[in-house]
Amino acid sequence: MDLVVGASESTVKSLLGKLGGLLAQEYTLIRGVAGDLQYINDELGTMQSFLGDLGGASREKQDKRMRDWTKQIRDLTYDIEDCIDDSGQRIHTPRWLRSDICCYFLVNSAYEVVTWWPRRDVAGRISGLRMRAQQISERRQRYGVNNPEIKDKNAAAVDGFDAAGNQDTSVELVAVKDPVGVDEYMRELESWVTDKAKKAGVLSIVGYGGVGKTSIATALYKKLGDQFSCCAMVTVSQSSNIEAILDSIRNQVKPKSSNQELRHGASDKNGLAAACLDGLQGHIRRGASAFKAKCRCLGTSEETQGGTKRNQLNNELRDHFQQNSYLVLIDDVWAASTLEDIRKAFPQPNMHTKEGRIIVTTRFPAVATARRGQEGDRVHKVVPLPLEKSGVLFGQAHSESKPSEARTIPDEAWKICGGLPLAIVLMAGYVACNAHKHLIWDEIYAALFPDKKRRDEMKNGTILNPASAEAGKDTRKGLTQEELARIVSHCYNDMPAEIITCSLYLGIFPKGSRISRKRLIRRWIAEGFVSEKDGMSVEDVAETYFGHLVRRKMIRPVEHSSSGRIKQCVVHDMVLEHIVSKASEENFITVVGGHWLKNTPSSKVRRLSLQGSDPKRAKDIEKMNLSHVRSLTMFESLKQLPTNSFKFGTIVQVLDLEGCTDLKEQHANEICRMLLLKYLSLRRTDAKELPKTIGKLENLETLDIRETKIVKLPKEVCGLERLVNILGGDKELRRALKLPEEFVKKQKMKGLRTLSGIEIVGELEDLHHLTDLRKLAIYKLKLTGDNANLKLSSSIQYLCGYSLHTLVIHDETSDFFKCLDEMTTPPESLVTLELSGMMVHLPVWITQLYAVTKLTLTMTALRKDNLSKLSNLKTLFSLTFTLAAEKQGPDTMAILAKNKLFSDGQIIIPNGGFENLKLLRLCAPLVPLLIFSEKAMPKLERLEVRFKMLEGIYGAENLASLKEVYLTLNDKDGEVITKYIAEEVRSAVKGVAAKESIARIILHIVETD
Repeated sequence: MDLVVGASESTVKSLLGKLGGLLAQEYTLIRGVAGDLQYINDELGTMQSFLGDLGGASREKQDKRMRDWTKQIRDLTYDIEDCIDDSGQRIHTPRWLRSDICCYFLVNSAYEVVTWWPRRDVAGRISGLRMRAQQISERRQRYGVNNPEIKDKNAAAVDGFDAAGNQDTSVELVAVKDPVGVDEYMRELESWVTDKAKKAGVLSIVGYGGVGKTSIATALYKKLGDQFSCCAMVTVSQSSNIEAILDSIRNQVKPKSSNQELRHGASDKNGLAAACLDGLQGHIRRGASAFKAKCRCLGTSEETQGGTKRNQLNNELRDHFQQNSYLVLIDDVWAASTLEDIRKAFPQPNMHTKEGRIIVTTRFPAVATARRGQEGDRVHKVVPLPLEKSGVLFGQAHSESKPSEARTIPDEAWKICGGLPLAIVLMAGYVACNAHKHLIWDEIYAALFPDKKRRDEMKNGTILNPASAEAGKDTRKGLTQEELARIVSHCYNDMPAEIITCSLYLGIFPKGSRISRKRLIRRWIAEGFVSEKDGMSVEDVAETYFGHLVRRKMIRPVEHSSSGRIKQCVVHDMVLEHIVSKASEENFITVVGGHWLKNTPSSKVRRLSLQGSDPKRAKDIEKMNLSHVRSLTMFESLKQLPTNSFKFGTIVQVLDLEGCTDLKEQHANEICRMLLLKYLSLRRTDAKELPKTIGKLENLETLDIRETKIVKLPKEVCGLERLVNILGGDKELRRALKLPEEFVKKQKMKGLRTLSGIEIVGELEDLHHLTDLRKLAIYKLKLTGDNANLKLSSSIQYLCGYSLHTLVIHDETSDFFKCLDEMTTPPESLVTLELSGMMVHLPVWITQLYAVTKLTLTMTALRKDNLSKLSNLKTLFSLTFTLAAEKQGPDTMAILAKNKLFSDGQIIIPNGGFENLKLLRLCAPLVPLLIFSEKAMPKLERLEVRFKMLEGIYGAENLASLKEVYLTLNDKDGEVITKYIAEEVRSAVKGVAAKESIARIILHIVETD
């Protein structure tokens, strides 16, 4: 099995930085161990060079001794890092002692006496670690572990990944692409799903891993979901909890409050379903432990309790599906019994039931045919693509990966993949990222197909004929799962070592979950996987790492933000399975629960991911050695952890509890004793306030408390000088985070780069000291004092001269907006600008925003003159006009009415202008007649309109690049006229002969009370 050296090399590199810092800080050194530390530092430096050479060596030349020796280096590195971090906590020098020189000499002696025992203990541990380092070095010579043979000496000369040369500033809007090469039977499947003649049915899509089952099912779900009253999508896999699956379906299909609809983006059902899946999948799983305790008290078996809960869910879902049409996607079913248990939640079709469809994907024909003979059901076998369509898919994926050089691509590049879409896209990423190299395909074939006969067969490109396969005349075996795994491994191992390390981190997240780009990047930085390089900041380098994983096709974007940047991504099941296996082999990540059937680790746990889908695995946590945990991620409830488990976290640096329930005050207090914590996320938890002891977390870099009930930061936070990101508030609910007065008075935290979701009240308007600030999002303004608005405006203008490129201001009074024209220098550096309030006229400098790509304004500024000004912004990618429900007062409605008269009762998008706009979004109770002139918005891909009343849309046929139209009605009373408008738009777009594809018209109706 291949050895992943990326994690080991990155760990050594991070540790060398810590050792250097420790050696440089004389006041933290323990007497008598400076020599030991220096020896360890020098020895690890040599070991890092060895690991770097190993990363560029041929995998086949790495024998068992070399691999074993590398693991010894890894384990030693982990233990040294633990020792250093633990000593930093146990021999913690108080802040007042470090800063107050006057009392230093007076108190220092007493302080050394108090810390005598931990100093002695740490000194003994360091001495033992030096001895281990020496023994490992001697063992290598004793057993003849040779230096690795470099497979490409020129490549080895390059110092790691070229971050500067791999920056990608491109933006997109539509993330999910339709599957390639399946047009014929996609039309048949679409007809089956939308056939009104049948009441219900199950479509089973069967095929082995990597053949494209989920892509086809997701395309059907996305394209046809708007034709059903409710939709849901769940992932099942090997380890399944029926109650969790049913609960996830229930939370997706049951009506939601208006706030929930707003939060999850009701205009896109696929996005809504996937968002619900991430946050709600497995909601019931966390109740298993509570059931056990209750059952003991009542003398009732767990099975009885579980059965009762399942019966309740079955009854609730059956009643709902009886009255509403539905489309449900159940992905990756491994057992026929599991599917049958889920099917019990759906009603039997009769004359009173609504139309319903279930789409199932599975690797096993036995699951697909278990219900053979059921009326209305259909089984579709997915087979590999023929050679011609394999080439089309390869070309598409290759161009998306943006190769650095234009070169002729040999047919071997896709012949090698046996028609499997997963293998094709991975190989496309591999070829695109190696455009500067001469790939020797004979060697690649030999590595992937050791058997010569099989190798010759693949070279000839004998691809399975779909028609023959459907008729049962298949004469050639497709790629076996083992061969596909070799291709995945080959493409994966070809990545640079630091990228491999970052990719291993993906194993923390559950199968099928959407992973936030920003969340992932911030965690990489906190773990020390990323450092400044080529004159780029650590955040920018991390962005290039993420972009490289996208180019390599190791991760797939599924959602882009309105600015065109990737917002969320997913990892293919087989790629994630490979990553989890490698991470487990390296003792990089330990996963408990979830979809993976893994044994309880016998070694020290370094990074723990509690996914908790299997309650029976909860006891595994109690058997683990958690004293070495550096990263803890939980996806459900804190009840999964044994009592007082947070007390083990002496060296925890990353604690991610996003979406967890059952967070108590006790937990918050224990968290604040994790003195080495760098990343803390309590997002969407039950947290209500932060304890004052949070001031002890001197190493904290990221504090994420968004969508919680925390409305005020304690003043102790102002002493956390290493904070880089403060993320608070709730944008959809207009809830803001109040900063303490000390924030401005002390003027610390000068390293802040993100200050989001805050409320500025009183005289907290002076922000001049935050010169590193990149993003400022103010959700509420309540300024007092003379010239307070001018002072804040001056601060913003000053910061724009440094790093500020994202500015969000919600001003209910709109007093501040009147001061924007007073800026003497336009904020030309702004890339994103959002101004929300009663604003009729735009700032005079808005036409000088030469870098702005995303602009969000209030509906009150939607006037003909303002549109004319904005049309000249060459870089504008996304334009949004919105009016929140709570702002619909008499003054606002009067302004809207006046605007309508000013524009002759209609909104006319002028000819020319808006050259690069791809997204136009309007959200208001009343949207006047929209008219798109000829040649208006030539690159517009998506039009979104949310309203209670829409007067019409004319000229949609003039939008040459239009791909998607979302019409969201907030009042069911207007359903008839809205359907008429949607049909008019559909007919207009369909009538354009030059248009390559017809735009999707999505009509979503939100029932309101």
